Amino acid sequence: MKLLTPALAFDLRMNGAAAARGAPGHDPAPLAKLFNPMGAATWLVTELDADGDTLFGLADLGFGCPEMGSFSLSEIEGTRLPFGLCIERDLFFTSTEPLSVWADSARRAGSIMGAAALLADASRAVP
Repeated sequence: MKLLTPALAFDLRMNGAAAARGAPGHDPAPLAKLFNPMGAATWLVTELDADGDTLFGLADLGFGCPEMGSFSLSEIEGTRLPFGLCIERDLFFTSTEPLSVWADSARRAGSIMGAAALLADASRAVP
């Protein structure tokens, strides 16, 4: 299953190029959320390297310790789950918070899903 549309891959590559250039203040908001529909694994993606396979973002494999780092698009797309399911992209995910805010919140909450709840609560608390 293809997880990235051409437009999304282009935007992720632009972020990857900015990171490679060492753009000052480079801390983009995640552009995609990938998830395991049968488990807790979730990835927030901000960048795609020029190789077209190496993604960068926040990975949460469900062990309570989300980490920023690189992961392979082809490995994620190749993951086969029971009942013929695969890793999916959340078609309704949007974020204005930079990845550093997501990472800090996820570490505090122990998961990306917990971070989403913390950030939603924080946005409702601000008038």
